[in-house]
Amino acid sequence: MRVLVVEDDETMSALLERALREEGEAVVVERNGLAAVEIAQASTFDAIVLDVMLPGLDGFGVVQRLRRRECQTPVLMLTARDTNRDVIHGLNVGADDYLTKPFDLDVFIARLRAVARRGAAPLTLVITAADLILNTATREVTRGKRMLELTRTEYSMLELLIRNAGRIVPREQLIETVWGFGAEVENSTVDTFVHLLRRKVDPPEEPKLIQTIRGVGYALRERSR
Repeated sequence: MRVLVVEDDETMSALLERALREEGEAVVVERNGLAAVEIAQASTFDAIVLDVMLPGLDGFGVVQRLRRRECQTPVLMLTARDTNRDVIHGLNVGADDYLTKPFDLDVFIARLRAVARRGAAPLTLVITAADLILNTATREVTRGKRMLELTRTEYSMLELLIRNAGRIVPREQLIETVWGFGAEVENSTVDTFVHLLRRKVDPPEEPKLIQTIRGVGYALRERSR
């Protein structure tokens, strides 16, 4: 197994590297979040061990950026950030497992191997809902015979909605996915962007797909006009 360890604490990274090498695994260590993104995309790994508190780009941002770039290498987040909010956020942005410090090395090895056995998730290149089609490889979006010209923010919002078609997406999840964890974005800003997106996706002559769930967020599902 080839593992990328992303940990800026020298003592911890040395401990993880030694433990993995003693188990016969190949290890690459990186201490900067931005550099980790580039390495993970440039090389093939069976799993990534990822801390949260990193220079350059934090662990949440790393896994989120990798998933947006279609890198599906399994990720085990290993961090002292142990609140339920942190765990849920880590899993929501694309981590496969979340282990908090302090931890038992044997448990760490077992959890890492379990994550690696799952393998990279198959890429879903084309996602559809009703007559709306989103191609994640080309970032092209069509509805019926119309090609939709979306901004980067509009595309990110629509991708989250269509991946969760039929389910409610809270405003908080939209903010964390589109603008990043901890971003200070007003609900009115989210509503404005959804309004702009809806004008492109849901013209007056077609059934409405993007629905407002008052007080909660939005959902993409087909309904009559």
